[in-house]
Amino acid sequence: MCYLIQIPALYDLYLMERNPPAGESIHPDLLQCTNTADGSKTIYHSGLREHYHSIHGAVQESRHVFLDSGLNYFLEQSRQDRVSIFEAGFGTGLNFLLSAVHCHQNKINLRYTGIEAYPLPEELVCQTEYHQYIGKEIWDFFISNYGKAFRQEIVFRPFIRLKIIEQKLAEFKSDRLFDILYFDAFAAAKQPELWTLPLLGHICNFLRPGGIFVTYAMNGNLKRNMRTLGFRVEKVPGAPGKREMLRAIRSEDLSAGKKTTE
Repeated sequence: MCYLIQIPALYDLYLMERNPPAGESIHPDLLQCTNTADGSKTIYHSGLREHYHSIHGAVQESRHVFLDSGLNYFLEQSRQDRVSIFEAGFGTGLNFLLSAVHCHQNKINLRYTGIEAYPLPEELVCQTEYHQYIGKEIWDFFISNYGKAFRQEIVFRPFIRLKIIEQKLAEFKSDRLFDILYFDAFAAAKQPELWTLPLLGHICNFLRPGGIFVTYAMNGNLKRNMRTLGFRVEKVPGAPGKREMLRAIRSEDLSAGKKTTE
């Protein structure tokens, strides 16, 4: 009798937590901190049966895909001393933290906007212990202001600005254009709605002409979608565990109205 009661309850929880309403947190029982192959930690979502980062190395993947293939590539091409980044899937904040350290060290003005429909609890983010890779100063600033960043833009020294928006990607609106889009959503096999042409078209509309879209994935459907949206697609060697990843350059203005660059 006990099993007949408990199993449906757990199954209902599983279904609800795959896509809870925006603004509602993921049930903590479905999330746990776990180690990856490079020694850094990530979060495992048992409802989706998916990790927030590569099991081959969370920090290693983030540095390769987003820092090296995204941010550094943009800075080398543009020779600018400022950059605006839009991240689809803020998660643990690892991509922001590594980008912030790099920009702080190189005196690059960074304005970072992250979208996260289901924010992680602060105590779970703390368990990732990313201070080992970014240093105590920025880590302490991030953790102490994590909740505040969902309410207003926070500033670290003169160079780093962060705003996290609790919202689904399809609902995001902005008058700004960004230089780089970090697309770090869960895999298409887990959340296929986030990899569709309409959704990609919506978020890519917030990239300025010449802006860079970068993600850990590479497949035929993604390449076709990005080309349909007017992007020049580049195959880039992937992080450990993946042969290739995608970088795409926006080659035309897709927006219907005028927006202001950050």
